[in-house]
Formats: sequence, structure tokens, C-alpha cells
Amino acid sequence: MSAVKIRNVAIIAHVDHGKTTLVDAMLWQSGLFRDNQNVQERILDSLDLEREKGITIMAKNTSVVYAGYKINIVDTPGHADFGGEVERTLTMVDGALLLVDSSEGPLPQTRFVLQKALEKKLPIICVINKIDRSDRRPPEVLDEIYSLFIDLDADDAQLDFPVFYTNAKVGAAYASLDEALEHRSSSLECLFQAIINHIPGPKANADEPAQFLVTNLEWSDYVGRLAIGPLRRGRLTAAQQVALIKKGQVSVVSPLKALYTYRGLSRVETDVAEAGDILAIAGLPDAFIGDTVCDPLNPEALPPIEVDEPTLAMEFSINTSPLAGREGQNLTSRQLKARLEKESLFNVSIRVSQSPEAGSEVFKVEARGELQLAVLVETMRREGFELTLGPPKIVIKEINNQAHEPLELAVIDVPEEYVGVVTEKLTARKGRVVRLANHGSGRVRLEVEAPTRGLIGYRSQFMTDTRGTGLFNCLSKGYIPWQGPIRGRVNGSLISDRQGQAVGYALYHLQPRGLIFISPGDPLYRGLIVGENSRSEDLWVNPAKEKKLVNIRAAGSDEALRLTPPRKMSLEEAIVFIKEDEMLEVTPKSVRLRKKNLSAR
Repeated sequence: MSAVKIRNVAIIAHVDHGKTTLVDAMLWQSGLFRDNQNVQERILDSLDLEREKGITIMAKNTSVVYAGYKINIVDTPGHADFGGEVERTLTMVDGALLLVDSSEGPLPQTRFVLQKALEKKLPIICVINKIDRSDRRPPEVLDEIYSLFIDLDADDAQLDFPVFYTNAKVGAAYASLDEALEHRSSSLECLFQAIINHIPGPKANADEPAQFLVTNLEWSDYVGRLAIGPLRRGRLTAAQQVALIKKGQVSVVSPLKALYTYRGLSRVETDVAEAGDILAIAGLPDAFIGDTVCDPLNPEALPPIEVDEPTLAMEFSINTSPLAGREGQNLTSRQLKARLEKESLFNVSIRVSQSPEAGSEVFKVEARGELQLAVLVETMRREGFELTLGPPKIVIKEINNQAHEPLELAVIDVPEEYVGVVTEKLTARKGRVVRLANHGSGRVRLEVEAPTRGLIGYRSQFMTDTRGTGLFNCLSKGYIPWQGPIRGRVNGSLISDRQGQAVGYALYHLQPRGLIFISPGDPLYRGLIVGENSRSEDLWVNPAKEKKLVNIRAAGSDEALRLTPPRKMSLEEAIVFIKEDEMLEVTPKSVRLRKKNLSAR
């Protein structure tokens, strides 16, 4: 298809503002599915973790045909930890739909994705979604969007964006607020038409030498590695000889094995593709994100993909506890190294290196945040890996011979009665309130600048402090000079002093000591953390102690013991709970906390 009839567009927004739901509606209304076809919701969220967590983790691309135009749509993640996916995705497209919730308005990731789109001079279509909400405030949200554009130094052309109002759940788009409030539409027709009219076709010349940018990688059991990206110029044909350019140098010249375009949710094999389309090509096993595929007679490299640097690091190693090997199949350092290197190939925002301080079998993994690391660990445990993880640490940067640490902007929405406790906790973590706004609805929005180090582990405490009613979102703001010590977890740990099995009688008598993490019958080993001490020091205990049997019976001595339910931490909570001298043991079925040195007391 000619580039004149192609539109490449990304859907960008803050997490949970309705991107994937809108894509669902666009796919349905393009005629991709039969009326009676059984299709699950959030079609593009194909990963198990995406469906469980209700978020998009990996960017996905699909296409629809509307009025003779092929519209390639890329659904991007909304969580800040997966910003690398957004950055590489925006290199594939010629415009973007910016989705904003009609009640929440622009939030931190809205700023991040919009800033990246404006830097690339992409035209924007603004979509105010969830217009059916009872607490909607579209005029105020639109003013906030304009203020955000101005704050990001948008030029006059970028400020002249069309605005639509949508209810993605029912697949309705409206060109004006009056139409939205009166429900005058039951389709996305005006939004499709705006994409065709406002988003330009790709600037591509099919008669020039071929040039293709690798922006994503996938795997096919039939043809091996697939390189995915936009064909910037020229034509590609099946079995054509192409050159692969890495870091400005031609790496290899090889024929293509197969050539695919996208139609709906499927890859469709084709014999020829013209400039402007988004393709998948096979036959280049060494292709990596950011490489250029081109005509070997005219080897010209495209600008590489640049992403923001990681801010958090953790040490990964094999499981070395006495319970190692009971649940997983991937147990060796060689397997762990291969898996992490594979992850760094497919995920541009993750960096993997060997940790010189800890030894050659310990790997340092750098990422954007706690959630991205937790998703990687959860994926690996489901693949059968057993891991030992160190506590998360921030990535320090030397600027002008001075240590700098990452800074984040936390945007917090809470009921008025919780403003005091939130600001008190964040101030203790070196936070500084830079803005406070009361929308008059009993809720207050705070903007707080704080070091990333101070926000590690705060999210769960925030939800407890606000009784689950608060909203907490973060955005990276660069680096600031080291802010000095920040008080971390003050309570010590209850540590098992022997191997065996946990006994209800022992746990009952340990309950006054602190918070218990295990249940009767759970396996124990020396150095396993079984609870959180109510005091600051660590305490070695015997959770396997049984009641002594005597031949003297007393009234009430055999009554049933009432145990408080143990605290079962999620993987994300456990990652931020551990201290410097503690580690996390992760297996396919278990998450255990332990001491780094199992025998030290």
C-alpha cells in the first residue's frame, strides 16, 4: 500500500486512562471481528501478567483499515517504569492520540509521554476519555492539558490540536462536549476521520534505497528472530539481500527469509513492502533494537533509539538456600546469565552486567523502577527459575566530581484529612512539596519532589496511611546532589535459628515479639526471616519449638491456640522490605526473606 494511504499512530496516556480499551473499540468498529465472535477484553494485553495486573507492559502494534486507509496503531504502556517501551515506540509513528481521564486530568506519565511526543514533533490528537464518569470535569481538564502543553514548550502548531470526547467502553467518540453530554454518537467515526485528516502520512520515498529501523524484536518458531519496525524509505522484497548496520558499521549482509505486514492482530506474509508501513522481517539473527537494515549498496544508518537511563539496580544470583532445587528447573548461573542477556536484548530500558564487588556469578540488573524489576522476576519464576535477589539500590551518577542521585516528582491525590500524614512521611524521606491544589471536591492534589531513594517502599505505606483511598504516581525528574542519609525500615527481623518445620505452638508464643510471616508447617532453615521484630534489633528465634509433653494435665492447657493470620507479602512488597544485610529467595511457588549470611548472629 502506498504511503499516502497509511497512517502510523501511537496511543499514549497515563496508566489506567483507557488506552487498551479504546484500541479494542477501534478493532471492533473496523470490522475486524464478526458480530457474534467471542473476543476477550483488552485484546492486546496478551501477557498473563498484563491481564492479572490490569496494565500494559509491552507495547503492541496492530492495524485497521478504515475508508481505504491502513491505520497502524501502537498501544503503549502507561506506567512510568516501562517508559523505555514508549520511547522506542514513538520512533515508529507519525502522530499520537493523547488520552486523558475526564476526572483525573493529566498525571505524571501524561507529562512524560507528551514530552517525548513533542520532542519528536509529532502532531497530537487530544482525547478526553471516560466522559461518562459522574465526577467528570472536562473543561478544567482541557485547561490543564493546555497548561501542560505550554509548560512543555509546545510551539503554536503543536498547540493547535483537535479535541475529542470518548467513552471507550461503549466505543463512542464526540467532536464537542455538548454532543458527549447528549450522547449523540454511538461510534468512533469522527475519531477515525481525525486520524486520517490530522495525522500526516509517513514521509517516505519508495524509489530511494531501502532503510528500515529495528524498534522491537519477537521470536517465531518457524523463521527465528523477527525484527519489527518502520520502513523509512525504499522497498523490501522477500529473499532480498540486505545489510545490517550496528553502531554505524555494516555487521552482516544476508538475504531476508520472510517479510510480514500487520493486518488486525495477525502478521501476514507478503512478497513486497513499500516505504511507510510497519513490518516484521526475518533472516537477521543478530538484529538488535536500534540497528538499521538497508540496501547493501547504499549502507546509511538511521539515528539510534535513545532512552532515559535506569534509576534502580538489584543483584541477581542463583538460589543458594538449603531449600534450593525443590521447585524450579533453571538453577545454574549459566542459565541465569543467558536469560538476563536475552532480556537486555528485547528490553531497551534494562541493563545487565556482572557485579565485580559480589563475584562473577552475581549479576547487576538496572531498570526504571521497582515494578519493572518485579515484573522481570515474576516472569522468570514462572519460567522455572530459582533466584536470590539483593535489596534495590539507586544508580548513582557522578556529575562534576559530585555524587548525584535520581529525583522523582510524586503526584498524590488524597482526601483532605490525610494531607498531614502524607506530607509528614514524605518530608522525613527528603521530600519537598512544590504544589498543592484543592479542587473543592474534598480531595487535594500534592506535587512532591523527592529522591528516588526516599520513595522506595513508600507506596504500600501510603496505601495504609490513606486507607486505600489515595492515588500515588511518580515521574523521573533527572538527578540532584546526594541528599544525605534517609531513615529506612527501623524494625529488626525475627530470624529462624534452625532447620525444620514451623510449629503453631512456637508461632503463638512469637506473636508478642512482632509480625509473623509464616504459617504452621512451612519449611525452615537457619537464617530464614520469619517475621518483623517490634524492636529495632534482629532477634534469633526457634519457630520449630514444640510443646513439651508431661503426664500432668491442667485445666485449659490443651485449648486451641488462636494464631493471628500471617502477613503474606507480594513480590513487589518483599523486594522493598529487605534491608542491606538481607536477601530475597524467589522460586516458582515461594517468596522467602532471608539473611545474606545464614549463619551469622
